[in-house]
Amino acid sequence: MPDPKQMSGIPRPVTDLPNGTVSVRLIRGELANNIQNFSVELHVGFQVRIAKTDEAGRAEFSSLPSGAKLKAVAVVDGERLESEEFPAPTQGGIRLLLVATDKSKGPATEPGAAPIAGQVVIGGQSRIIVQPGDETIEVYYLLDIVNNARVPVSPPTLFTFEMPSGATGTAILEGSSPSASVKDRRVTVMGPFAPGRTLVQVGAALPAGGASVQITQRFPATLEHLAVVVVKTLGETTLASPQIATQQEETTASGERFIAATGGSVAAGQLVHVTLDNLPHHSPLPRWIALSLVSVIVVVGVWMCRRPDDAGARATERKRLLSRRDKLFNDLVKLEHDQRSGKVASPRFASRREEIVAALEHIYGALDSDDHGPEPADRAA
Repeated sequence: MPDPKQMSGIPRPVTDLPNGTVSVRLIRGELANNIQNFSVELHVGFQVRIAKTDEAGRAEFSSLPSGAKLKAVAVVDGERLESEEFPAPTQGGIRLLLVATDKSKGPATEPGAAPIAGQVVIGGQSRIIVQPGDETIEVYYLLDIVNNARVPVSPPTLFTFEMPSGATGTAILEGSSPSASVKDRRVTVMGPFAPGRTLVQVGAALPAGGASVQITQRFPATLEHLAVVVVKTLGETTLASPQIATQQEETTASGERFIAATGGSVAAGQLVHVTLDNLPHHSPLPRWIALSLVSVIVVVGVWMCRRPDDAGARATERKRLLSRRDKLFNDLVKLEHDQRSGKVASPRFASRREEIVAALEHIYGALDSDDHGPEPADRAA
């Protein structure tokens, strides 16, 4: 007896049904286990029809428009079952079988069992974790890919997806299946998938250029249960998504705050939309002010070089530049100390250090253009 999962979702033309009729039989694990009085959806183009299964586990849909694109869908115990897409029959009807997993029988396989064609799902233990930072957002996908069949399964298309636009540093995290790989933003998991679970954990960084960021993601398999966790390390970040049904803010024993949000299933290929507001971010104004000051210093330096030889004025300007240089050196030392003690985040440290070093370079340029007169006595000492 073949595994019914091998036949699940495959339309079969028949002549014992009225023209333009589709009959969907819903079972759990075996042909003898009919699922009765259960809602089955039939997607007819952009419309959805719903019918209940009878004592034989069959839901029937009649008078379907000839040639319309059809797909049967049922969600049993959180498992989304889908048929292949097929055209409505002109002559005769269509019968198909949707097979839910019998969870009383754990996944099992015979040694050396050959893979079959089938679908996998992204299980309910999967999580999307978002951690806003000072100037970047870290995004992690903890994907629990589930094969509910009792033999290895090869999906009809490659299990692959791209991280959100703008993501950098995409990487497969430790503990993931060796069948997972990454190239640029693209993540690929090679089949076949063994019975049970395949764990894939992926991380990437997104730029946070403002107080609001939208993350969109499309997965190649049905996400049985949308779960998003936002770690609130800084600020009062909020989460919004049309696919989120409930969310609440919680605090761990160590005092770390986070938002825990959940939603329903998301079909394969459908976009997941998540918007983060009130993100911690720095205004670009200080950077522009620093660059403007650097420009002023350069202009002053050039102007001083072109002035008539005025020893007193040149000495005063040189003293001012040396004083400015010393202050910048002190700022740089303090910044390095704050970074080592964890007071300054890495992105902010790198940006501020770059500004200070650039200002020092311009000051040294102005000093070099001078006639290299003696430094003030206190500095020379």
